[in-house]
Amino acid sequence: MKSLRKIGFYSAFILPLLLVLGYLGGGFWMLSIHLFVFGMVPLMDYFFQKDQSNVPKSAISEVEKEKFYRLVTYVWVYVQLGVLIWAFYIVSQMDLGLMEWVLFTTGTALVTGGVGITVAHELGHKQNRLEQFYAKVLLMTVCYMHFFIEHNRGHHVRVATPDDPATSRVGENFYAFWWRSVTDGYKSALSLEKSRLRKIQIPFWSTQNQMIQFAFWPLCFVVCFTLVFSGFQNRLVLEIPIFFFAQSVLAFTLLELVNYLEHYGMERKRLATGKYERVTPLHSWNASHVVSNFLLFQLQRHSDHHAFAHKRYQVLDHHSDSPQLPAGYSAMIILAMFPPLWFSVMNPRLEEWKRLTSNLKT
Repeated sequence: MKSLRKIGFYSAFILPLLLVLGYLGGGFWMLSIHLFVFGMVPLMDYFFQKDQSNVPKSAISEVEKEKFYRLVTYVWVYVQLGVLIWAFYIVSQMDLGLMEWVLFTTGTALVTGGVGITVAHELGHKQNRLEQFYAKVLLMTVCYMHFFIEHNRGHHVRVATPDDPATSRVGENFYAFWWRSVTDGYKSALSLEKSRLRKIQIPFWSTQNQMIQFAFWPLCFVVCFTLVFSGFQNRLVLEIPIFFFAQSVLAFTLLELVNYLEHYGMERKRLATGKYERVTPLHSWNASHVVSNFLLFQLQRHSDHHAFAHKRYQVLDHHSDSPQLPAGYSAMIILAMFPPLWFSVMNPRLEEWKRLTSNLKT
């Protein structure tokens, strides 16, 4: 079973493989990655038995130290960079029709956003400088580097409160949430970085300002590759920046879809002191579906992640008392894009969560 779990975490590499094979096959085959993520994965989640097992407490330290699990995430960084550079070559050198371009761009975003940001999220929580660097590299490829600041120092502090841009409100549809989360999340990251610089007495307009760095590096990245491929073509290859920014928006939209469903309607109780109750496993929606959890490095065990943000993905626990989603993230993302369906499925579950948590607090 342990070996099977290890192999399962390699399933993320199916996505870049399907992107490449889909392009080579052309036509209908370019839908391969989309059909896998939003068709095959939900079906397999439905038919396979849920995994609610946890690593024994006595073995957690040993499993956390296993280099295999870390290696998977490190390898992903190089695979994603390779895929993106290959994609630059395709869009700049090959004659893609409009529909082919759309499918290729959305397929790339499933790689960089669906898995890439998930890996960046995992690595960005670690104290190891190499892992933090890799997290920033992945976020650079989707123009969302401020997430490194806002998620760690903002979201994890304010989750399930009105102060958190990444916590969706009851009755709020995804499209309204997307705008609020994207804009307010950026403003929050800017404010957090201003506060950090003020504490260490460094001017805002300094090279040590991470927000300035995070705006510079994606531009530098795309300009460099635009110039390189323009040299091959003896013309300015504008297809690369158009593609790069398009896949970036789609990639972080996937992130925001996940943010939307992870804490939908959750509220922490405000105490007499004015502070909020501490975050518990009751403040995140979870899914214990096997296939999507392998694909997303157990991101769906989100309650344990918020309760113990330092824990590595391979030892995150399932909490039976946490509110559970009716399906894995792949299926729930589709549902979130159709607000009436989302509300009809999730609002009754949210009311049940409120009833249960109210009973616990009385």
